[in-house]
Amino acid sequence: MQPMLDPHDLDAVVAAALAEDVGAGDATTLATVPRERTTEARIVARDSGVVAGRPVLERVFLHLDPTCAIDGMDDGDAVDAEAVVWRLRGSARALLTGERVALNFVQRLCGIATLTARFVGAVAGTGAAITDTRKTTPTLRFLEKYAVRCGGGANHRQSLDAMLLVKENHIAMAGSLRAAVRAALAAARGREVEVEVRHVEELRVALELGVDRVLLDHWTPAAVRDAVRLRGDRAKPQLEVSGNLTLDNVRQHAVPGVQYLSVGALTHSAPAFDLSMLVEGAF
Repeated sequence: MQPMLDPHDLDAVVAAALAEDVGAGDATTLATVPRERTTEARIVARDSGVVAGRPVLERVFLHLDPTCAIDGMDDGDAVDAEAVVWRLRGSARALLTGERVALNFVQRLCGIATLTARFVGAVAGTGAAITDTRKTTPTLRFLEKYAVRCGGGANHRQSLDAMLLVKENHIAMAGSLRAAVRAALAAARGREVEVEVRHVEELRVALELGVDRVLLDHWTPAAVRDAVRLRGDRAKPQLEVSGNLTLDNVRQHAVPGVQYLSVGALTHSAPAFDLSMLVEGAF
């Protein structure tokens, strides 16, 4: 149901993670588990939430054992506490060696998907989308943004070249908001241009210049309503609200007419989702 992950990116990140964790070899497993032994294992959720990361889990175990069989839930599925998320069958050495790397990935991604789903639920019916930011773990952004999609959220720009987002530091360096936005529009070449505005007068300038999106960072709900009224029935700019949005306050900021609520916490503060892998005997 979710857009596919690039297999080359997956292979690269999984290979790096296994190299980091395994080193020259899983000394304990190699010493205690016969080469020919196979086993079955189950990965169990210890809390309720949303599944994310199955493609990564599969890559980890298939990298170690190309014959490994994996069945179970799909990304985006809801899971209850104590439910079996995935079942695995394959080389006992491979399952034991890959356990920690696989769980590290999916606990992180399920945690992001679960938190995203809670934010999405908090603004249900408002017409506003929950989006992520670039506050992600270096080199893991493509996975973390994938997990946001699994939780029902939307992705903001993947990288700095995806769109032009003029923020306060750009404005300071350009000399004025008007100068910065004009320069961004001239360089856009078909890409969207968004500008961060600090008050209503800057919003007026953004409306005059015809940007695609306006970022209202740390605006109160009352000020957001004023911004919606000022924009009126124009098709653009779309309005994005950000800044310390929490599950307790996000719905207050989902004012009718706001298109996006960007939440850095989805990726920088999502708690790990508790999962355990349990083997079920040797064969």
